[in-house]
Amino acid sequence: MNSPPALAPPRRRAPASAKSEQRVRDILRVGRDVFSERGYEHTTTTEIAQRLGISEATVFTYFHGKRELCTRVIEDWYDEIIAVIEAGLPRQRDTRAQLEFFVRTHLRLFLTQGTGLCALVLSEGRSKGQEALGDAFAPLQRRYTAPLMDLLARGQASGEIRRDVPLRLLRTMVLGPMEHLLWEAVLQQRPMDADETASGLLTVLYPAIQAPKAELAALRRLRADIEHALQGAGSASA
Repeated sequence: MNSPPALAPPRRRAPASAKSEQRVRDILRVGRDVFSERGYEHTTTTEIAQRLGISEATVFTYFHGKRELCTRVIEDWYDEIIAVIEAGLPRQRDTRAQLEFFVRTHLRLFLTQGTGLCALVLSEGRSKGQEALGDAFAPLQRRYTAPLMDLLARGQASGEIRRDVPLRLLRTMVLGPMEHLLWEAVLQQRPMDADETASGLLTVLYPAIQAPKAELAALRRLRADIEHALQGAGSASA
């Protein structure tokens, strides 16, 4: 009787797949450097390929062209910023403290990690047309601002943020001044202290978006908490 055929060993992941994934990471890494240095218009896939020591055809194996590559570079950069914001957001604190963290982190990361990319987003993000990046950036911008929208929505639910203003407008009130400050820092090369700027911006901005009488309500809660603590201390000493 013939022996049954031996079972084929389980297939392992082909090394080519891991190599391809690494190649994509390398292209994105170098692409980020070149886009930061030269901007969108003056970046070429030829230079990206040369820095990696590969052919331009290899770049086109993974990306259809410069526009798709740049969009993916910005997408990955946004994902990194979102991860930092979501990991560090002090959700146990009040809305003002959370908003100040968001503004400070936004400014710091845009300036210290991606000055060139910041200029790219601010300039090319508004462009329109078949080869322009503005349309491609639109869904990325919505994704990037999602943590801020969630923060503001929670502030409205808790009664700390005014409810008579749409979230979309509140978002613009926060991001608009930051964009202007970043323009000055990047294009006019004005030095910026992210902590000091965030604190000053919130001093001006927060009263405009704070719910009417929210500060008075907070003071009343604080007074009630203090009175409750004092009563407890008095009962314990009696």
